[in-house]
Amino acid sequence: MRLELEDVRIAYGRAEVVFGVSLDVAHHSFTCLMGRNGVGKTTLLNGLMGVLPLKAGAIRLDGRDITRLSTPQRARAGIGYVPQGHQVFPYLTARENLAVVRDRAGRGDQSAVDDALDVFPALRKLLGRPAGLLSGGQAQQLAIARALVTRPQLLVLDEPTEGIQPSIILEIEDAISALHSSGMTILLVEQYVEFALRLAQRYAVMDGGLIVHSGDTASIDVAGFSDLLAV
Repeated sequence: MRLELEDVRIAYGRAEVVFGVSLDVAHHSFTCLMGRNGVGKTTLLNGLMGVLPLKAGAIRLDGRDITRLSTPQRARAGIGYVPQGHQVFPYLTARENLAVVRDRAGRGDQSAVDDALDVFPALRKLLGRPAGLLSGGQAQQLAIARALVTRPQLLVLDEPTEGIQPSIILEIEDAISALHSSGMTILLVEQYVEFALRLAQRYAVMDGGLIVHSGDTASIDVAGFSDLLAV
């Protein structure tokens, strides 16, 4: 699935915070969007998912304009979104978290849940535990698994390594890499430079609500790239 953002502008009231971002995430590609805190990355994703309306611009999936679709409609169009902050339903068990998404996505069979658990098999022994009692890393795995239950063609992840212990980061990295290898298109927002560059084929850097730099990750000098993120 190909994602195209064209001259996207987003405002909170009169205060514009995304100033005409264009981004092309090619079919089956892996793109990382990077930048310091407060430069507009999460706001851009909220616009992509329909949580925030666009002031101007367009969003297309495989050439189809989805700019005016609701958030559930965008999910049904093939976007799986994992927001920042390990967001799960804390008072539901891990099993119930997955079932809620399965039922809302209209997938009555268990196969979508089973396939998501195959990506994170460690969750199987935690299915009866309330999600609020999971560790940060376990909750993040559950959050990603919930998005996978919808069988997305495009997976969008916002800071999946934030506050996660190193061993779980490696498990998440392996899982995301395997999903991409299976043919899924991935857009990752991340500040952990080494993690992002190990996975992504292309990168874009945001600053002040704009894309200020982009290119192929294969040509990046990591030390110099870290300096770029400090602009």
